[in-house]
Amino acid sequence: MKATWFTRFAGAAGVVLMVAACGGGGGDDEGQAADTVRYLTSFNTFGRDAYAYVALEKGYFKDAGLNVDIKPGTGTVDAMKLLAGGRADFGIGDFTGTLITMAKEKLPVVAVGMVHQNSLAAIIALEEGGIRTPKDLEGRTIGDQPGSTVQVTFPVYAKAAGVDASKITFVPGAPPALPQLLASGSVDAIGQFVVGRGLIEKAAQGKKAVVLPYGEVLPDLYGNALLTSNTMASEKPEVVKRFAAALFKGLEYSIANPEESGEILKKYQPTQNAEVAAAEVRAMAPYVTAQGQTIGAVSRAKVEANIKLLTDSGAIPAGMTPEQVIDLSLTPQG
Repeated sequence: MKATWFTRFAGAAGVVLMVAACGGGGGDDEGQAADTVRYLTSFNTFGRDAYAYVALEKGYFKDAGLNVDIKPGTGTVDAMKLLAGGRADFGIGDFTGTLITMAKEKLPVVAVGMVHQNSLAAIIALEEGGIRTPKDLEGRTIGDQPGSTVQVTFPVYAKAAGVDASKITFVPGAPPALPQLLASGSVDAIGQFVVGRGLIEKAAQGKKAVVLPYGEVLPDLYGNALLTSNTMASEKPEVVKRFAAALFKGLEYSIANPEESGEILKKYQPTQNAEVAAAEVRAMAPYVTAQGQTIGAVSRAKVEANIKLLTDSGAIPAGMTPEQVIDLSLTPQG
């Protein structure tokens, strides 16, 4: 694996980090206050978001002069609105959902790195329900958090998969409740990430799950992105770089040490199952390091391809450019 962006950035910006670095409690030996930032996970506190807690536990945020308050996220659209409104500083959102929401609502939010080089979005059902292919979703119900990436991106997925989206009903459900909604038969399927199979099968007491990944019909889409507000990006670029570097260092450590990451998540979120979390981290690893990219890196050409796909499918109007949705000057460089 290539040298981490955190290592290279820390070397290039050592003076900044020496001045800014301080304890998580709020100050260094000379009394210099840490930069306090508010961070939203992608979706609750499942194993797929353990890397943020790993960065906290391992002191990566502290070493970068940051005091980070981690809060459970509730999907891409909510994260973008909280960032735009100044109620959070960083958040994780699916990049496809970000593009679609940006086109509709013109929120002042920008991506500054990629967690996943390919999309993890998926529909998950149980084998006993008879759903085997995307076409089997017609006439069924899907439980999901309103504004989640799965729901926002579903029309694009349905079109690519040859599914009539008008024949499918989404049922609102909070992220922690979705596995049980499926297990109880309250819905026929749920919106999830592909890494959620273990979580679903545990909630269904060992019943086998069927996973319908968006990536099978939309292979060029990015997955989750690190988002921030335009204000933060323009006014505090060094904070953005330090935060992204520390977070992606946590991501790198997490996928290299899934069992430890599961235990760290459980330490901060006692209701989570460490083994299930570790399984999610292992399943996520190929998406983080796909195409041999530097962790967190972004390709302008691929962003352009994502925009073209959504434009061609009618999900967004023509005219969006990569510069409107991502700040390449702040992203990790391969």
